Amino acid sequence: MKIGNITKTNLIEKGISTLTIESKFLKAVKRKLSHVKFDLVLYSTPPITFEKIIKYVKKRDQAKSYLLLKDIFPQNAVDLGMFSKKNPIYWYFRAKEKKLYKTSDYIGCMSQANVDYVYNNNSYLQAKSTEIEVCPNSIELKSVNINQKKKVEIRKKYGIPTDKTIFLYGGNLGKPQGIDFLIKCLRQNEKSEGAFFVVVGSGTEFDKLKLFFGNEKPRNSLLLSYLPKDDYEVLANSCDVGLVFLDKRFTIPNFPSRILSYMNVSVPILAATDPNTDLGDVISKGRFGFWCESDNVEKFSEHVERLCDQSLRKQLGINSKKYLVENYTTEHTYNIIMQHFE
Repeated sequence: MKIGNITKTNLIEKGISTLTIESKFLKAVKRKLSHVKFDLVLYSTPPITFEKIIKYVKKRDQAKSYLLLKDIFPQNAVDLGMFSKKNPIYWYFRAKEKKLYKTSDYIGCMSQANVDYVYNNNSYLQAKSTEIEVCPNSIELKSVNINQKKKVEIRKKYGIPTDKTIFLYGGNLGKPQGIDFLIKCLRQNEKSEGAFFVVVGSGTEFDKLKLFFGNEKPRNSLLLSYLPKDDYEVLANSCDVGLVFLDKRFTIPNFPSRILSYMNVSVPILAATDPNTDLGDVISKGRFGFWCESDNVEKFSEHVERLCDQSLRKQLGINSKKYLVENYTTEHTYNIIMQHFE
């Protein structure tokens, strides 16, 4: 289906695509899937504009519905200053959000903080039969075997030091990531003798990072807009610490799926986020990294220096993979969903 871009695009295109995706999907379901009977409808947010489709299929097929709540919109947009709660756009999307929640038989949230947030801010759900539970982000485990020679080769290929602790951020570079704080951390890292940052990704804020690198030419950091898939996989396995950033303004408890790819290659996590997410609690509980608020450059730098200790990183990396295997595999997610239908 041609639905327009929902992510990694400007606000106007994102808004138009979000508004029109529901009618396009509904039309396609009626035209192409009229002969198919569904027992279960799975869908995730964003976008939140799927309520009419879900309701249509549920009524037509007597199906059950399960929402995988990956993002809480429109509150996240309010947090980032995209529009205020007084704006009609907010109230339109808030109404769509409520309808989607009401239509869902089950809502799976990324963490317990998300479950609490949904209940506390949608009191009407407590009187409904909707069941809300933790159904976290998950990943299919991959066996990764990359020898030391390849690790050295990939670092040399992209001009990455072989004698420093490499901190990798890979993924979206947009407003949710709080790029201004990331830039402050890159500046601060210029004082470090043992740490080197690699930032790989794209998004609406990439040009801001590109401008910083162009003007200040940091010696302890590297910015890459794109890597071939094979190269990125080798690079991810050649780095020492995985980075996660979230804007300090968030009042919703985001839980980035980015951590899973880091954990899969047995590296510790260094996360800088808002205080409302429980990501820091999970990292602490699993003992696989460190966390700080994304307005505290000094604390972030302290964690960077600690993670330059190879023996500490090794133990945290072991804990990281162990916690992933025990909590965040696709098998775990499957079992959580299917327990309702067996």
